[in-house]
Amino acid sequence: MNLYHTDEKKETRAGFGEGLLELGRTNPEVVALCADLTESVRMDAFAVEFPSRFFQVGIAEANMIGIAAGLTIGGKIPFTGTFANFSTGRVYDQIRQSVAYSNKNVKICASHAGLTLGEDGATHQILEDIGLMRMMPKMTVIVPCDFNQTRAATIALGSHTGPAYLRFGRPKVPNFIPASLPFVIGQAQQLTDGDDVSIFATGHLVWHAILAREMLEEKGIQARVINIHTIKPLDTKAVIASLSATGCAVTAEEHLRNGGLGDAIAQEAARHFPVPLEMVAVDNQFGESGKPDELLEKYGLTAPYIAAAASRVYKRKRSTTG
Repeated sequence: MNLYHTDEKKETRAGFGEGLLELGRTNPEVVALCADLTESVRMDAFAVEFPSRFFQVGIAEANMIGIAAGLTIGGKIPFTGTFANFSTGRVYDQIRQSVAYSNKNVKICASHAGLTLGEDGATHQILEDIGLMRMMPKMTVIVPCDFNQTRAATIALGSHTGPAYLRFGRPKVPNFIPASLPFVIGQAQQLTDGDDVSIFATGHLVWHAILAREMLEEKGIQARVINIHTIKPLDTKAVIASLSATGCAVTAEEHLRNGGLGDAIAQEAARHFPVPLEMVAVDNQFGESGKPDELLEKYGLTAPYIAAAASRVYKRKRSTTG
C-alpha cells in the first residue's frame, strides 16, 4: 500500500511562489529579483504585493546575480529567479566570484530544471546544474520533491545564512509530502521502511521511487525510500545508517549521472560503508524536446527503471553475502 497516495498534482514552482510570498509578508528584508520570467517562475504575486522590493532586471542574469550580491551588503535577503539553465550555467562565474567566494547571503532559485521542462528542449533544459552548484564551496543545494516541500524549503531559506541553490520544476507533479512535515535543511527524510535495499531519491523522482517500492514489494523486496531534499550538506548520518541496514542502494535523480546525487551517495559509501550501488540518472547526454512524462520514460527515469535497478543491486548483494 502506498502510504503517500495522492490524487492532487501541483507545480513545484508554484510552491516556490507561495513560499516567497509568505516570506515577503513575514520578513521585510526579503527581496526578489527576476530575469524577465516573473510569471513563469511564479514570482508575480510577490511583485504585485511588494513592488518596492521586487527588481525586474530583464534578460541579464549575470547582472541579476551581481545586484543580488550587492543587496546583501545592506542586510537584504535576495531571492533570484529564472530557469535553472540560466541560473547556473550562464552565470557560473558571477555566482563563484560574487556570491560563493564572498559568502554572500543570496538564494539562487531555479525553475524549469531537468528534462521535465519539456518541449523547450535541450537548450533550455539543464541536467548538470546540481553538479555545478554542489562543487561550489560554501553553497547549499536543495532539491525538493513536490509543492508542499518546495514551499517549506523556500521559507526555510529565509532564515538560512549563506549562499544557497534551490532547484524546482515546471510540470504538475503529485503533491504527497504532508504540509505539516517539518523541513530541516540538511536532514534527509525516510519515507518508507525496508531492510532489503535503500532507494535514495531527490526532486521529481522521489514520487517515482515510492511507486517503485510498490513494484518491489510485489516481488518480496522491501525498499527503504529516503528523500534527499538537501544534496549539500548531505545527511551523511542518515545515508550511512540506511546503507548499514540494507547493504545495497539505488540513487534516482533527474540529472546527469556525473556530479549529482548518485555521486554524492557513492562518495559517502566508498568512504564509510561500501555496498553494491546503482544510479538511475541520465547517462552522458543532453535532453531533447518532448512531453515531460515521455522524456522521463525515454531517458529511463521512471518507477519501473528504479525498481529494475533495485532488483539488480539486491541480487548483487545476495550473491556476495551468500
